[in-house]
Amino acid sequence: QVQLVESGGGLVQAGGSLRLSCAASGRTFSRYAMGWFRQAPGKEREFVAAINWGGGNTYYAESVKGRFTISRDNAKNTVYLQMNSLKSEDTAVYYCAADTDFPNLARVEGRVYDYWGQGTQVTVSS
Repeated sequence: QVQLVESGGGLVQAGGSLRLSCAASGRTFSRYAMGWFRQAPGKEREFVAAINWGGGNTYYAESVKGRFTISRDNAKNTVYLQMNSLKSEDTAVYYCAADTDFPNLARVEGRVYDYWGQGTQVTVSS
């Protein structure tokens, strides 16, 4: 079992920055890949970014590439999402998720992730 708790969401003006954190507990953190997803009101959940177990393999959605950075600190059992140059369309609930099956990959599909956090709200005002 893996428990995930997100934090760091809030209200920010367009052009601003936020850093989300996701603290993991349970199974050994360094043995699984992590992803960030988001869901805006009335929309389907979408992939944002993913990182493999060691941090050497990352992947981003085109909509956030160059603005968001995913990273992890295995010593702290935490994955981060640094979000810069935020836009109103980034407004959503952000979820972190753990992929325990293929830790060396940074996968896009939400269905392959085994564990999910409760989400943290990010609101970008224009």
